[in-house]
Amino acid sequence: MSTGQREYDGFVKEHLPPIAEWPEFLFDSPELNFPKDLNASTELLDKAVEEGFGHHTAIIGSSIQWTYLELQQVVNQICHFLVKEQSFQPGNRVLLRGSNSPWLAACWLAVFKVGGVAVGTMPLLRQKELSEIVQIAQISHAICDEVLKEELLLTQQNSSFLKQITFYGPHGSLESQIKDQPTLFNAYPSQSVDPALIGFTSGTTGTPKGTIHFHRDVMAMCEVFPRHCLKPNSSDIFIGTPPLAFTFGLGGLLCFPLWARATTVLIEKLNPELLLQAIEKYQATICFTSPTGYRAMTPLARQPQLLTLKKCVSAGEALPIDTRKSWQVATGLGIYDGIGGTEMIHIYIASDPSHYRDGSVGKTLPGYIAKIVNEDMQEVPIGEVGKLAIKGPTGCRYLADSRQTNYVQQAWNLPGDMFHQDQDGYFYYHARIDDMIVTSGYNVSSPEVEWALLENAAVAECAVIGVPDDQRGQIIKAFVVLKPGLIGTPQMTSELQDFVKQKIAPYKYPRAIDYLDTLPRTETGKLQRFRLKQINGVS
Repeated sequence: MSTGQREYDGFVKEHLPPIAEWPEFLFDSPELNFPKDLNASTELLDKAVEEGFGHHTAIIGSSIQWTYLELQQVVNQICHFLVKEQSFQPGNRVLLRGSNSPWLAACWLAVFKVGGVAVGTMPLLRQKELSEIVQIAQISHAICDEVLKEELLLTQQNSSFLKQITFYGPHGSLESQIKDQPTLFNAYPSQSVDPALIGFTSGTTGTPKGTIHFHRDVMAMCEVFPRHCLKPNSSDIFIGTPPLAFTFGLGGLLCFPLWARATTVLIEKLNPELLLQAIEKYQATICFTSPTGYRAMTPLARQPQLLTLKKCVSAGEALPIDTRKSWQVATGLGIYDGIGGTEMIHIYIASDPSHYRDGSVGKTLPGYIAKIVNEDMQEVPIGEVGKLAIKGPTGCRYLADSRQTNYVQQAWNLPGDMFHQDQDGYFYYHARIDDMIVTSGYNVSSPEVEWALLENAAVAECAVIGVPDDQRGQIIKAFVVLKPGLIGTPQMTSELQDFVKQKIAPYKYPRAIDYLDTLPRTETGKLQRFRLKQINGVS
């Protein structure tokens, strides 16, 4: 069914970095030679129905189970609603806010199909963080789970851009507003280089950076890790914990299953115990979660629960050797390890259990090439630690952000990770270059937590670092200088922790706080975080 010609909103295209600042893109493999006309939703969903998978289960939720045909019909109805009821124009940005669920997945696919630019946001984000994202991307539309509406409504009150918000859920309006919409919709004729999503990442300064990914990028991530490493098929059932707002979750729990014509289970708030129960209940065969998740599940896992599970994927933080071995002893299953990032959209270095080498993340996946370089972008000798430089079919294009030239240098992407490489091409992760803290799979910026603490009237100065932790990889630790007359008591610590939870996403609060008289600074007043790290045994 045609919806007529609609004017394209060129904001995102106009705010791409200059082409001279883009990385080099490689499309040497036949599967990466995408046609000029390409819509990710058409490739992932419509073609699955055309190929005869219409009655195959696509998505399972806590109270919903949709076949590919049923999912397509819901997606088409959302498309009609956006165009006819919300004055949606191709190129408009749509903020998506919700825990993993079939409805959120349908909204992602609808935004792709209607020619929009999807902007996923973590459910825990507060008004401050949402407002920054809305402002940077000039977001006009939002679709949100009704249980998360409060922070988004506060965001709208202070935004001149966010005009249309639609809620879904038991008392939401989306379900009722689309029920009479047609179930046929012709996808917007997107070009392969039309923006499909903006993935936001905090970065080391705390100011969000939006990475623009095209329709070809969405399909490229499906043609690399799944095709060459994970190798799923239509009989597989995917399950896991990463939110669809993270490109790790978007790929692993939505795009990859649909690309394979498989089934995905999208359940809200799967803690380790509930994930194990869900694997058993839904007979899942492929699991995506973080190393923290595998560590937490290891002592809880029972062989009967995991009879159907065949493949386990880990990303989001470094996978300790002990975690891998303990999981294999407890379950008999190896782990597919990988490293990727929002700027690159998904995994570019990985290993499957049969090609694993102790301590290594793996090798570059087909389509990508990498090298280890020094500060001058010169390749370092084999075995020497340096900065990872990577290029392939995907890469970094920040939305109107001067930090583009930090990430992309001499046409290479520099993710900010320290690695070394062995003679056989295996890559070994060492650490982040900057002050990003990785805790339980989440990236947290030190300055962002510091700024939240500084808003408290009791805090004179503060500094935040990540310190090693057996359970979470790292925990956030704050060093606080209180204002005169105040004492760093346990009660003060609890008050500051609660304060941060109210200011920014709760998972970013400092789990440990030390009180100091002064902070280490240079003569010019610059904070020396490295000295705090040295004192706390952080290498």
